[in-house]
Amino acid sequence: MLTAKQNMQEVIRGGNPERFVNQYEAVMLLFHPYMLHAGRITKGQRNIVNAWGVTNSFPENVPGAFPVHTPDKIVVKDIERWRDFVHAPPLKFSDEEWAMFKAQYDAVDSTQAYKAAFIAPGLFEQTHHLCSIDQALVYYLTNPDEMHDLIKYLTDWELELAEGICSHLHPDAIFHHDDWGSEKSTFMSPAMFDDFFLEPYKQIYGYYHDHGVELVFHHADSYAATIVPEMIEMGIDVWQGCMESNNVPELIKKYGGKITFMGDIDNKRVDFEGWTQEDARKAVRASCDRCGKKYFIPCITQGGPGSVYPGAYMAMCEEIDKYSEEVFGINAKDITRMPFQILF
Repeated sequence: MLTAKQNMQEVIRGGNPERFVNQYEAVMLLFHPYMLHAGRITKGQRNIVNAWGVTNSFPENVPGAFPVHTPDKIVVKDIERWRDFVHAPPLKFSDEEWAMFKAQYDAVDSTQAYKAAFIAPGLFEQTHHLCSIDQALVYYLTNPDEMHDLIKYLTDWELELAEGICSHLHPDAIFHHDDWGSEKSTFMSPAMFDDFFLEPYKQIYGYYHDHGVELVFHHADSYAATIVPEMIEMGIDVWQGCMESNNVPELIKKYGGKITFMGDIDNKRVDFEGWTQEDARKAVRASCDRCGKKYFIPCITQGGPGSVYPGAYMAMCEEIDKYSEEVFGINAKDITRMPFQILF
């Protein structure tokens, strides 16, 4: 029987998978020394300042932390003088720190799962973390030169991070966050998106591909159907987080073979107060039925294994295995896989 990783490869290559990929079963999200210095925040904490100077809060019953943008806490006070306010955290780490994380990568059985370096936030998110979402979107219109310069500064920092990750940790995948829209629309037109982000992401993802990374997973739990061609050109192999509003079956029909879609099960279907096993069953089966067996990985749309409400993620995992038994005729008990890794 195929391992979880081999089965995912069959799905991505349009081969002969033996079952549905079960969410994140073949992706082990791993970290790097920057995470020790980033100013990480945990659920329930408020007003924690990170290494970029951004203040974050992480209330209960939400998927993750988000910046606090009261006027006194916005980092970029004047976009024309952004260099006075934005100071990239250093990326020089000790051999001991790199060795600590390398041991975690070495402990993963690479025949079972991809060793995926986790990177967040992405370029767009970092601009609105620094500027606030409303001001950042205005600046893209009113101050394009400054935003281009800011994005280049962030890109250069990411490339330095990539160099350290690839030379010390040798991941075979990366899992990179950057949300590019709401549930119903991208935050900017494809033409504007191309102007600001196409080349920077080609540099970043191109670097990873050129340095031993087989798969680039990009998380964007949003509408982004209109910029899938850009994702392909950037070098994204798997779009994780594709919400139902994107019409994922149509995207698979149009772009399958060039990119794989991981998601189509919105959190609102399965991850809410009072969820039931029946909710998970219906969501899983509906998604698998409409999206098929190739170039598609059924998955909760949030950017990591887990759920806001305890148990919802594992209920989905159980239902995916049950449906694989019905559709493919396999016994889930025979599957060899890494232990499920719950992050969120």
